[in-house]
Amino acid sequence: MTLIKTSLLNGIAVVIKMLTLLGLNKILAIYVGPAGYAALGQFQNAVQMITTLASGAINTGVTKYTAEYHNDEARQHAVWRTAGTISLIGSVLVGIGVIVFNKPLAGWFLKDESLGSVFVWFAATLVLFVFNTLLLAILNGKKEIQRYVTANIAGSLFALVVTTLMAIQLGLYGALVALAIYQSLTFFVTLTLTYKASWFNLRYLLGGIDKQSAKGLAKFTAMALTSAACVPLSHILIRNHLGETLGWEAAGYWEAMWRLSAAYLMLVTTTLSVYYLPRLSELQDPADIKKEILQGYRVILPVAASCGFIIYLLRDFVIRILFTSEFIQMEALFGWQMVGDTLKIGSWILAYLLLSKAMTKLFILTEITFAIFFYGLTYHFVNIWGLQGVAIAHSVNYLFYWAVMAIIVISYLMSWRSGFLSFLWR
Repeated sequence: MTLIKTSLLNGIAVVIKMLTLLGLNKILAIYVGPAGYAALGQFQNAVQMITTLASGAINTGVTKYTAEYHNDEARQHAVWRTAGTISLIGSVLVGIGVIVFNKPLAGWFLKDESLGSVFVWFAATLVLFVFNTLLLAILNGKKEIQRYVTANIAGSLFALVVTTLMAIQLGLYGALVALAIYQSLTFFVTLTLTYKASWFNLRYLLGGIDKQSAKGLAKFTAMALTSAACVPLSHILIRNHLGETLGWEAAGYWEAMWRLSAAYLMLVTTTLSVYYLPRLSELQDPADIKKEILQGYRVILPVAASCGFIIYLLRDFVIRILFTSEFIQMEALFGWQMVGDTLKIGSWILAYLLLSKAMTKLFILTEITFAIFFYGLTYHFVNIWGLQGVAIAHSVNYLFYWAVMAIIVISYLMSWRSGFLSFLWR
């Protein structure tokens, strides 16, 4: 499967997901407002951290090793059984913990302990949530793009229907519950699609833990747990800083901007995870890796930059159509946010090499460093430029991140294995 073919097939799911997200943005803008957006962002970050912990943070590893062992079904099955057993144990234990501490969690993330039942809903369906992502990781690694696309379309439609109904009926509380459960509902569609594949059997998902597979997956656990902690925590701290200094409406404007970026960049970011991760995992020759990376810059980066430029030109129209007049102040974020988004994609094309080759130490070091750097830049720039400062921080952060990724990847391709970088390759 080539980059272009994968992008086109994946584009079907992405377009549908993008349309549903944009529709949801409008519904949420009407029924929860800017301050409600900030709360949804906080809860979404909580969901990311909890599900990553519950799954053992191994889904990226499952995709990598499923692709890498494409000629060895026995090793694939050992990886899946190990991942499934870890996911089951982890999701049950974490789910119980979330139920027990639902009020403190609601107080910390949502600033309102009365919303603790939202976390109970989430915990009750956590096992299904985790196994849905595991099955998607397997489909991705097997390059079953049609099934993968269909499952993602189903998830998008569930998100649209469930969130719309619950937000209209119950406002912010309904939107939070919908965010907690919709991926769990999608599990039944994903399971049906996977079960129909000739290479799959339910007994491959549970069983004894294979030591070799667990050791390999542990590297991805370390990387994913780092991302699951650093990225959401930095965003939570940034929202808290915006809320405390500029007001929670300002935090909502930034959350709306971030969601818009995620929506329009979805075609690019999902292509990276669906095509680049398994593809780079397969390749061993530096010349082939270099060829894939350059192809990404020829195809993916211009698409991201063009989309960002068009959205910037249409920013007034975008705000009024996708949000409401209450969000007009987010216009100040568009210019620098679009620049930062382009820099982000440029850096991510390189960063996927770290994931595909399990460069654990380098990945962890850069994730922690740039999460702290983003928050520090935001703290400083907001004091100087107000709300626009958070978008400027986004751009500056990814400019430096791209430069660091370039140094790492060039060093890897040139097989430079001495000094500081040599210690960090694995």
